[in-house]
Amino acid sequence: MWIPYHRFFTCSSCWRRQLNGIVDPVKWRNTLVPNCIRSIYSETGKWEKKYGLETRKKVESWWHSRIKEQFQNIGKIDKSRPKFYVLSMFPYPSGKLHMGHVRVYTISDTVARFQKMRGLRVINPMGWDAFGLPAENAAIEHGLHPAQWTQSNIQHMRKQLDALGLSFSWDREIATCFSEYYKWTQYIFLKLYEAGLVYQNEAMVNWDPVDQTVLANEQVDENGCSWRSGAKVQKKYLKQWFIKTSAYAKSMLDGLSDLPKWYGIKEMQANWLGDCTGCYFEFILKVNNKSTGEKIAAFAYVPEAIYGMSYLHILPDHRLLHGNSSLKEAFQKDLIPGKESLTSVTAMNLLTNQEIPVVISAKSEFEGYLDAKIGIPCTEADDAKVARSLGLSFEEVIETLSDGSQRLIHSGEFTGMSRQQALNAITEQAKNKGVGGYLTSNKLKDWLISRQRYWGTPIPVIHCQSCGPVPVPYEDLPVQLPNIASFTGKGGSPLASISDWVNCCCPKCKKPSRRETDTMDTFVDSAWYYLRYTDPHNTERAFDKDLADHWMPVDLYIGGKEHAVMHLYYARFINHFCHDQKMTKHREPFHKLLVQGLIKNRTFRLTTTGKYLKRGEVDLTGPEPVHIKTKENLQMMWEKMSKSKHNGIEPEEMVQQYGIDTVRLYILFAAPPEQDILWDVKTDAIPGVQRWQSRLWHLATKLIEARNSGTLPSPQLLNQKEKDEAKRIWKQKNHAVSQVTEYFLEDYLFNAAISQLMSLSNALSQASQRVILHSAEYEDALATLCVMLAPMAPHISSEIWKGLSHVQNKLCSHHRWDMEVLQQSWPTVDPEYLRQPDVVQVSVLINNKPCGKVGVPQHVARDAEAVRELVVQSELGTEYLQGRTITKFFLSPRTALINFLIQE
Repeated sequence: MWIPYHRFFTCSSCWRRQLNGIVDPVKWRNTLVPNCIRSIYSETGKWEKKYGLETRKKVESWWHSRIKEQFQNIGKIDKSRPKFYVLSMFPYPSGKLHMGHVRVYTISDTVARFQKMRGLRVINPMGWDAFGLPAENAAIEHGLHPAQWTQSNIQHMRKQLDALGLSFSWDREIATCFSEYYKWTQYIFLKLYEAGLVYQNEAMVNWDPVDQTVLANEQVDENGCSWRSGAKVQKKYLKQWFIKTSAYAKSMLDGLSDLPKWYGIKEMQANWLGDCTGCYFEFILKVNNKSTGEKIAAFAYVPEAIYGMSYLHILPDHRLLHGNSSLKEAFQKDLIPGKESLTSVTAMNLLTNQEIPVVISAKSEFEGYLDAKIGIPCTEADDAKVARSLGLSFEEVIETLSDGSQRLIHSGEFTGMSRQQALNAITEQAKNKGVGGYLTSNKLKDWLISRQRYWGTPIPVIHCQSCGPVPVPYEDLPVQLPNIASFTGKGGSPLASISDWVNCCCPKCKKPSRRETDTMDTFVDSAWYYLRYTDPHNTERAFDKDLADHWMPVDLYIGGKEHAVMHLYYARFINHFCHDQKMTKHREPFHKLLVQGLIKNRTFRLTTTGKYLKRGEVDLTGPEPVHIKTKENLQMMWEKMSKSKHNGIEPEEMVQQYGIDTVRLYILFAAPPEQDILWDVKTDAIPGVQRWQSRLWHLATKLIEARNSGTLPSPQLLNQKEKDEAKRIWKQKNHAVSQVTEYFLEDYLFNAAISQLMSLSNALSQASQRVILHSAEYEDALATLCVMLAPMAPHISSEIWKGLSHVQNKLCSHHRWDMEVLQQSWPTVDPEYLRQPDVVQVSVLINNKPCGKVGVPQHVARDAEAVRELVVQSELGTEYLQGRTITKFFLSPRTALINFLIQE
């Protein structure tokens, strides 16, 4: 029995109120915040000396709700402070977080807290990529409406995210299945339609002949059979909707040069786009000199030579030979398999009005993803060979002058132009006439967005027998999803069966018509969500331009490498289009991109059947893993965590066992963000992270006890040795501030940042009791360490800070002791530390072994060649290097160190 549809498609605030009763409370949260007797300092004023399991639970219980700082709802734009927009790719609401989610959201939360402590106005929004096939599958299997299943999962995952203490800007929450969101997805579709960037064409789909339905690729098994009926899947041509993304290929390729380093992702984008030097031109097909009304777009490798075309080349598997085209019979009749087949069909170029024959290629494929290209014999030897073999005439249209330059001949109004001038003029004229001309590559296909599904954004088009496809008027948006009684997974699109929704009137002629029953690819929803976050509650437009211009571009976009091509390509396309529509100021949507690696765990498979085994079925006591039951040797691999492969780790179990801060620190410390984490190998770091937290707690304990001992601190009582010790702590603190800040700002190397904090804590742990009691340096360094730790481990940092803030007779007044640690300003390097000496002592290593130090003038200390020469000419160099062959040398960019590799 379906829950009434209207309960789920109201405003988001109403929906959230409804959700309160949908899902059972999450057990994870109950285990995270235990109902135990609290005795931590924040409640009792009594400091616990050790940071054990019970103390950790009490600390996280007390601080959990307090550190969930909700970023304030920002109305007017405040330009007095810089902004920072950090965005992690929003999840599909599958109902359960996995460790990959925990990793990406821990990173975004850490960055958001860090930038806020730097004084920036930060948004870190969260939402839900909520349409998609899994909800429909769940409806079929479990008898749940997709809306109920999706929104129940959202509520559950929201509680899970909340349990991790993440600082999302929940006041900006969106879900793509809300009509208040997909209304504007439809609006952008109509804008694309108006701009001539949306069209219909036949395309091949997977067809289940038993269930009479279209299948997604993931619903076809490895044997080519339907996942549900088991029938052999057929290929069938259906009329589909496309977005002409190829029209922006050159713009997106050029835009890459304006972006900072994207860890190889720019190269992936450039490779996907290809060399954008050709373009498509549109033709009308004719038979016996009569127009058929059928259009075709064909690719020209040399657009400026279009007047030299001789024929239009199509592949034997082109849709015109196999789909529902009126020309199918004519093409099939003229086809001679394996040979170049001259057909009776001609094609008239809609730019030049030239008419040329259509030839079916002897080849089974062209370069890239082309299925139709223009044969221009004067520019390509293969084209000339085909033309001669079929007796087709052609002429030269490019003339080379005595000085080596080239110009056009026999090219109508473009004759006499240089090739570059002609390329610009011809493509511009084609674009103005709407018949092609957009520079693109042979690698790109246009974006097929039609899905024969229910749970997606309805395509806002009405089909009229008199007027053809007619866009829904803007004032009639949104075209809402109707209620549906049940799902069977059989037949065509579920929307086609709802007659009172499908049947409507044509907006133009008012005659009876039918709505489009396809819905949009979910990639369309996620191609613009980052813009909606800038103005999520606007009911008058997709987003306010001033707000979008203020917050965009996204300063840091975080997500998985699997989305580094398709999603980024579509998102960049939509933003380029919105820029051209004067909806946004910024052409590129994302400034910095952080692509995090996977979290992998070991899998064990039977070599005979390939079946994945559970860990309890595997004997790991020997040199090689074997199946406990059969003693069969197993195939062991590192693979992405997956329930089906029995190698997943439940986040709630990790949090329950180790605590939020430990899980966060482990994830940040185990590897740099872009690298994979191999779970079994890296879990030895978890006890290390736990011990480090205990050491930090002990450092605070030592200061608290020293200052509560009854002896007043007095720096004047320190002797010279102790003052030198305090000075070393001061230097270590400043070095840590410099390095950690750089790691946070440049490459987000949180593992290196944690290593620096560990080094600082080690230096503090070696401090003598009198330095702890009497020096401002120890107090300042510990407080600074606590502040720098806070974005990564906010719970323990908050409690340590609370303890430090109530220490009597403090020596450091520049910290804001009356405010919480997450409200502190990010520390800066002391000016005195920045006053570098005139001479830097550079440590010299030879074959990785220390040999001494050499003084180098400060102004050349970062010049590798200058430092090398000075070292070689020094007394140390004379002793160790002269007369030896130096194979390589390396000057550290971060520390005063040079390493020479020499032949022994």
